[in-house]
Amino acid sequence: MKPLSLSLALAPLMLAAGGPALAQSHAGHAGHAPSAAPAPAAQAAPPAVEPAHDCPMMRAGKTCPMHGAAAGAQADPHAGHDMNSHAGHGAAQADPHAGHAMTPAQTEPADPHAGHDMNSHAGHGVAQADPRAGHAMAPAQAAPADPHAGHDMSSHAGHDMSVARGGPNIPTSVDAVGGRLVETPPPAAARAAPAHAADLLYDPAVMAAARKQLLAENGDIRSTAVFIDSLEAGFGDGADTYGWSAQGWTGGDINRFWWKTEGQGEIDGKLHEVEVQALYSRAIAPFWDVQAGVRQDFRPDGKDTTHLTVGLIGVAPYWFEIGAAAFLSTEGDLTARVEAEYDQRLTQKWILQPALELALSASDIPELETGSGLTSVTAGLRLRYEVRKEFAPYVGVEWSRSLGDTADYAKARGADPEDTRFVVGVKAWF
Repeated sequence: MKPLSLSLALAPLMLAAGGPALAQSHAGHAGHAPSAAPAPAAQAAPPAVEPAHDCPMMRAGKTCPMHGAAAGAQADPHAGHDMNSHAGHGAAQADPHAGHAMTPAQTEPADPHAGHDMNSHAGHGVAQADPRAGHAMAPAQAAPADPHAGHDMSSHAGHDMSVARGGPNIPTSVDAVGGRLVETPPPAAARAAPAHAADLLYDPAVMAAARKQLLAENGDIRSTAVFIDSLEAGFGDGADTYGWSAQGWTGGDINRFWWKTEGQGEIDGKLHEVEVQALYSRAIAPFWDVQAGVRQDFRPDGKDTTHLTVGLIGVAPYWFEIGAAAFLSTEGDLTARVEAEYDQRLTQKWILQPALELALSASDIPELETGSGLTSVTAGLRLRYEVRKEFAPYVGVEWSRSLGDTADYAKARGADPEDTRFVVGVKAWF
């Protein structure tokens, strides 16, 4: 009985000293606790008995890798083992989360991509880059990637993007050097045929007559117009005066017959002079006509004069109406006149019209009291109200001055070379 008593007394010491050595002798099962011998049924601990060790996992009824299985729990044979590289335990495939601390009691399947940025992860089977990089998209919710998303395809070789936009690739002036498209000249055969294709099927003489009639009915239209530029009375320091200026034409767009007339006198009945012109007018450019004809002056003293007239009328840029004419009298005297006026619309009805007239002479004309050079300047400003387009009364002021020898002639007969007058009149056309 003494050896048996000695063995029982030394058993706890041998177990305490041999436990670490026994754990280290098995390299593949480090941390395994030896299986406890089955206790007799009479000595089995009740379920409510506290574990021998104060371990949180054992108190929760879980297996602890350091203290073994809790009472009533089955020990996990691989608890605490890293099974990723253990060749002897039959691992079927590598865990994609090797090195992660996974609790054995976890029952829900873990998301293999939870917390991973899958945009650049080469080992998780991403077929192509998602254009919405940086967004956490579940694999089942990912939209199909656009193969051209974010690409500038305007210069992509091999891609005809004009078809994708719904139209053919037609060159424009942007594609041409200098901003103008290169126009292909017509083939030589196009100019070999007659100018009018109908002449190939019908008598050319009959077709020429038909074209002439068509031009007369639709292109060469005859029309007539009359313009009363001014019909006014003037009031100033001297005698009250009246005056007029009118012109008109008849003909087509290219060739016309023009007539002009102007004159002035005193309201008490004394006529100063009257001027009448008869002119042939031909259009030489858009808005410009050249005119030639005769001018006849009538004076109360019998000093009537006839002139050969050549002039130019038209509309200059910015809508300045210009008229210039040269006059050669039967006496050999050469004179000229330049006129300009402009309509400044203040409203649709009120129009302000400045006007300027210059008179020149190439030589002294004593019988007409005219000196050489710039003989006179006349400037006026008239404000009219268009009751209708064809009829507009106006008021204004006009200033005139004789210059050079012409002023000396005026002083010699007792007249003032400078005059300012208030005018009121009407402007019309029909």
